[in-house]
Amino acid sequence: MTTAEVAAPLEKLIGDAKVIDVDTHFTEPPDLWTSRAPAAYKDKVPHMKTVDGQSQWFVEGDNRWLNIGVGVMDREGNKDRGKLSLASLEEMNEAVYKVKPRVELMDSMGIYAQIMYPNACGFGALPFLNIKDEDLRIQCVKIYNDACADWQRESNNRLFPQAMLPLWDIDETVKEVRRVKEELHLTGVTVTDRTSALDVPDFSQPHWEPFWELINDYELPLDFHIGAGLTTLAPMDTLTWPSFSLMQKVAVFATIAYTDTAPTILNFIHSGIFDRYPKLKIVSVESGCGWIPFAMESAEWNLNEMTPDAAKKLTRRPTEYFRDHIYATFWFEDQGVKHFVDTIGEDNLLFLTDYPHPTALYVGWQERLARTLAKLEPRARRRVMQDNAIELYKLPIQVEA
Repeated sequence: MTTAEVAAPLEKLIGDAKVIDVDTHFTEPPDLWTSRAPAAYKDKVPHMKTVDGQSQWFVEGDNRWLNIGVGVMDREGNKDRGKLSLASLEEMNEAVYKVKPRVELMDSMGIYAQIMYPNACGFGALPFLNIKDEDLRIQCVKIYNDACADWQRESNNRLFPQAMLPLWDIDETVKEVRRVKEELHLTGVTVTDRTSALDVPDFSQPHWEPFWELINDYELPLDFHIGAGLTTLAPMDTLTWPSFSLMQKVAVFATIAYTDTAPTILNFIHSGIFDRYPKLKIVSVESGCGWIPFAMESAEWNLNEMTPDAAKKLTRRPTEYFRDHIYATFWFEDQGVKHFVDTIGEDNLLFLTDYPHPTALYVGWQERLARTLAKLEPRARRRVMQDNAIELYKLPIQVEA
């Protein structure tokens, strides 16, 4: 069956709508930091070496920093199932870490644009805390964001990498938000709400007011990707049986991890932050959507039963806050998508593939998605696949009215 024949059922459902994929990962190229670092930092910034067949990152000289990141798409373009990741960059498809091959892959898959997240260096900048030199730590975040702007330009606005922020330093964070928006023209920032790991106050505290004011004024989306608050895989070992193999543990933990953003959503709803910053938008990334109607039903019940006095200080109900400020995402789900649209709404849902991670939609994704979208009304299909993402991230993409 040809690509066109596979795509036909999906095209029939979404018409001329462009497919916007809101969660993919771009493995950090080996020269990301070394090619952009100022002379004073050339010998200190992260650099990649292959050790015993494994690509690894080193920083501050020969201090081992991170593994290559998660990716299971091999040189031939196949998805290597049953692995958490391939060991080296040489084993991976070039679309995993190069812009031109990524855009070519998107064309072959029928995807117009992708929102992109980091891979090795995490989804909320926590791994940068392992860099001892505080100035170098901030420089590495800035260089990463410079690279994001380069990739966006190189792709001719087909790839939209999300910036990272040095959240452990509020003054530097505010400066970097301004630079990300005004100079680099990036479309969103990926953060963690596990502020205890950053040794700073939680998001409800006055400490963050300069940040919230700027994010609100810029209307810059905040992306809360599952796993952004993890510094190790210890929770996976805690929640799975010791006798399991690594991939058995990963398979069990993956389903648990999809609800990783539940605390984020509920903390924001109870905090009153949305009342103070009415243009704030947050995205629950790679979390699925089928569990969210239950979470909102639970939030509605517990708001009254447990915090009746605090509830009076909020201007809206939990589900109303969600509809006004929060977006969910999905990829492999079927029944959960219609349930979410029927209970929460079609204006709060986004589509993703999670390329090139183990759970990614890849071969056969169009047929699977067509079966899911067939349960929705035409307007909902277009909102989910195109309009919501373009509006949320303010993507410079022309679409048919």
